[in-house]
Amino acid sequence: MHGIGRGLYNGAMPAPLIGITSDNKDNADASNRYESPVAYARAVAEAGGVPVILPQEAELADEYVRRCDGILMTGGADPRTEAFGAPTHAAAKVMAQRRQTFDLSLLAALDRRKNRPTLGVCLGMQLMSLHAGGKINQHLPDTLGDRAAQHQKDNRHAVVVRAKDSVLGDVADASVVSWHHQAVADPGRLRLVATAPDGVIEAVDDPARAFYLGVQWHPERGGDGPLNAGLIRRFLDACRSAT
Repeated sequence: MHGIGRGLYNGAMPAPLIGITSDNKDNADASNRYESPVAYARAVAEAGGVPVILPQEAELADEYVRRCDGILMTGGADPRTEAFGAPTHAAAKVMAQRRQTFDLSLLAALDRRKNRPTLGVCLGMQLMSLHAGGKINQHLPDTLGDRAAQHQKDNRHAVVVRAKDSVLGDVADASVVSWHHQAVADPGRLRLVATAPDGVIEAVDDPARAFYLGVQWHPERGGDGPLNAGLIRRFLDACRSAT
């Protein structure tokens, strides 16, 4: 049985404890309010995990990673990119600085505990790529024009898995929902795993880790299917195996 803080015991095996990153009301530190879409916690719970929302305390990043069986890096507003060598785009809706500092501290802590399963969603994937030395396309309409609308407002679109040996497996004819105007342009040290038909990078991973995956879509609200609820279930299975 796990100790306190490492999941509940159901008589057969522990339910993995999943740390979920939080957002800030109005994307502002000054709001003094954390918030999180219900869909993330619900998806984790429905897959058999115990969701816990993580307060943005950067000095506790290593402790969060130690106590949790897996980390879910959620979506949100846009990163400030000056720290990564590029000016922040005028169209960016920037995330709170406290959250950016915390999320990057959490990724650094995950580098120190590489066996901890990690799933990054939308902004989570973008931060994973920036942390790995990559770059992001800060405004898709600049490069895609009107076609960028396909990636907005939970429009459903196809994903083509390029790395068949990734945790996504050999998936064909899968569809997802997205809501973003930025995307990964270069994953840095990470590997390109999947794209949309228009070439937008949809998934990246670190093949040296058992489960370290970023996806541009929102599996927590995409319904059933191998890249939606099925992906959350595979993430929870990896968390059980790693404990």
